[in-house]
Amino acid sequence: MAATPPKYAWLPPNVIPDQANPDWMNTGDNAWQLTAATMVGLQSIPGLVILYGSIVKKKWAVNSAFMALYAFAAVLICWVGWGYQMSFGRTFLPFLGKIDDVLDQHVLLKQTFNNIKFPNATMIYFQFVFAAITVILIAGALLGRMNFIAWMAFVPLWLTFSYTVGAYSIWCPDGWLSKMGLIDYSGGFVIHLSSGVAGFTAAYWVGPRTKEDRERFPPNNILLMLAGAGILWMGWTGFNGGDPYMASIDASLAVLNTHVCAATSLLTWLLLDILFFEKPSVIGATQGMITGLVCITPAAGVVQGWAAIIMGVLSGSIPWFTMMVLHKKIWLLKQVDDTMAVFHTHAVAGTLGGLCTGFFANPKLSRLFYLVDNWQRYVGLAYGIHEGRAGDGFKQMGIQILGVVFIVSLNVVVTSLVCLLIRVVVPLRMSEEELIGGDDAVHGEEAYALWGDGEKFEKSVHNSVYGFDQVAAV
Repeated sequence: MAATPPKYAWLPPNVIPDQANPDWMNTGDNAWQLTAATMVGLQSIPGLVILYGSIVKKKWAVNSAFMALYAFAAVLICWVGWGYQMSFGRTFLPFLGKIDDVLDQHVLLKQTFNNIKFPNATMIYFQFVFAAITVILIAGALLGRMNFIAWMAFVPLWLTFSYTVGAYSIWCPDGWLSKMGLIDYSGGFVIHLSSGVAGFTAAYWVGPRTKEDRERFPPNNILLMLAGAGILWMGWTGFNGGDPYMASIDASLAVLNTHVCAATSLLTWLLLDILFFEKPSVIGATQGMITGLVCITPAAGVVQGWAAIIMGVLSGSIPWFTMMVLHKKIWLLKQVDDTMAVFHTHAVAGTLGGLCTGFFANPKLSRLFYLVDNWQRYVGLAYGIHEGRAGDGFKQMGIQILGVVFIVSLNVVVTSLVCLLIRVVVPLRMSEEELIGGDDAVHGEEAYALWGDGEKFEKSVHNSVYGFDQVAAV
């Protein structure tokens, strides 16, 4: 490669103006990674914005959607400021990276870690959307009562002190659980188990909704809820398909396994609803879809199709059992007001997926994903027993269990500390007036302004700013 001309010395060493696509970059992989990242971003906005805004009571539609929208923006600024380097940068501790510059072109235009064939800018964007959706999933447990100012503080604090530790430990090549050989293909531990446990813990500290809301909390628009759920489902193509960091055959397998498991889980949950409640519930089917997507995430590209179907049956039945049966019997579960049941759909399903990964992981597929030629690593227990290497299989199961214990402990402790710190400054829960008034009391805005014979009554405090008429014909 020719030397960089002096006038272009500001560029990274391997990049010169006539080589916008350096020798180390694969344009197909880079294009797929940017596409996959955008699909994951769409899961949050508009996916979860629509899902949250429609699955709650009408008076909480704006607040619930806004919690997701705010978190997406706040996480991005924290991510490029310090979060990415703490999660994937140079080692500071075995579970944390050093805070370093990330927005300089010398960083952004260089090849990313592990000789992956696209630049750091792509990796930063891809990892950002995963961090964002994790925090937004936590919001699902807190809908309908968390003080919005407290939520504004919670997002950067939790991202900084919890998410980065889990991401570095499991996903960064230098992380301690990564070095041990934990299999978390696309975030069963880092994203779903974390958000489920953190959401449940935060819900404990924030406190419950009003008694009226806990007893009756109907969705304000089930059809719109399905639209958000559909975006979430289809966006999972990028969620799991992007994690090989290349447009590979393993990415194709991961995508197919993802949708097979989700469909199987949805049908299993639906059948259980019909069997025990005699009515097919669209909300239940949506929950089954989510648990299937969560369960397959840590295993998507390292298990065979038949294993994905088994995992779908398990993810459609075990979280159903914990939500519909155990939740009514276990004291702690009854005491904590988890609005969207993220403990069951993400903590339980994420744990199930992580353990199933340790059991079903195919060593040949694992080597396709991790690109290592070590037959003693990433061996599922089922294959270890079948191939006469039960010791390797039991070791993998032990590592998976250790990962569960670590993520649960991390999130219970850090989430509790973050909530206790915030409540020293502002209340975690809304005032009684806000809890009764809902969106209008909190934001001065309402999602649905139709009344009477089709007139629109707009009483937003923002009228003078945005030029809305007080009363206008629709």
